[in-house]
Amino acid sequence: MSVELDVFVGNTTIMDKEVYQLWLNGYTVNDAVRVRIEGGVMEECEASAEVLLSDTMDQYRTFQMCERLLHHPAKLANQLLFQIPPDRQAMLIERYYAFDDLFVREVLGKKLSKGTKKDLDDVSTKTGITLKSCRRQFDNFKRVFKVVEELKGPLVENIRQHFLLPDQLARDYAAIVFFANNRFETGKKKLQYLTFQDFAFCAGQLINNWTLGAVDNMMEDMDVDLDKEFLQDLKDLKILITDKDLLDQHKSLVCTALRGKTNVFNEMEANFKNLSRGLVNIAAKLINAKDVRDFFIDLVEKFIEPCRSDKWTLVDVNLYLTHYTNSAHILDTFKHHAVWTRYMGVIKSCILRMYHE
Repeated sequence: MSVELDVFVGNTTIMDKEVYQLWLNGYTVNDAVRVRIEGGVMEECEASAEVLLSDTMDQYRTFQMCERLLHHPAKLANQLLFQIPPDRQAMLIERYYAFDDLFVREVLGKKLSKGTKKDLDDVSTKTGITLKSCRRQFDNFKRVFKVVEELKGPLVENIRQHFLLPDQLARDYAAIVFFANNRFETGKKKLQYLTFQDFAFCAGQLINNWTLGAVDNMMEDMDVDLDKEFLQDLKDLKILITDKDLLDQHKSLVCTALRGKTNVFNEMEANFKNLSRGLVNIAAKLINAKDVRDFFIDLVEKFIEPCRSDKWTLVDVNLYLTHYTNSAHILDTFKHHAVWTRYMGVIKSCILRMYHE
């Protein structure tokens, strides 16, 4: 009795994107098989449950063997064990380093240490993300942090080059590294309304304007540490609130510019001095590590909450901060224009991103 067989031989490693995602999400083999069956793969491929189980187990083994290479993405292109096309390599790397916003929001600003890793059980329960996936994401954050924290050059570019990540993902990792290094407080109740992308946007503003890299692109730790000299110079801005004549002149200029342009002019005029003191005091205290950590809480408490309670719209906030910033340059006795511009540019951008009506 003769039997006809169709045989295909190839050396390209076959990787199913759906199965890879199930593996990344921390599903067991059996759970992954169940998801695939529910998705209709058996009818689509005319395969039995046994074949599906075997295929899933085989792919899981492949992913596990690839994982050590994914820890050092540049090695993936040079290894000979797996024949993986460049576009598929890029997919493997990007998905491996992708993360859940819900997860990163829970650990953002915390020390990337064993202590934080012990709390991942609670994070997993709270977010509904599997513990295995939480651990992978946390270990990725820690790995990127360790590699780039001492490198010279732009933080985003270093991440992109060493981990071969697409631009937006590299920028998100830069934000995570920056927050972990400076230990910004993000977990307090009044900050819970802010998303990871809100914080990532603000991190980008801080990195591009307040770090050493903003003035010299080959400084040590250039995009990780805030520029201490700049933070020291911020103390000079206190003259805007300690000199009564200057405070009154500033208020007069801002109110003249705002009159007739907003429905909350009376509230802006009445609260000008309190709001100005709040913004300038934030600047003056940033030389202290604890006050750097409380930066976002201070923005919410000293500016955002008072404006919200007076029913300011986002347009009102933008209008106020624009004239508040520009009017300081008209003051004859105010000499710290460069520091003021560098400070208020970031403050305005962050507040506008954080302000939810």
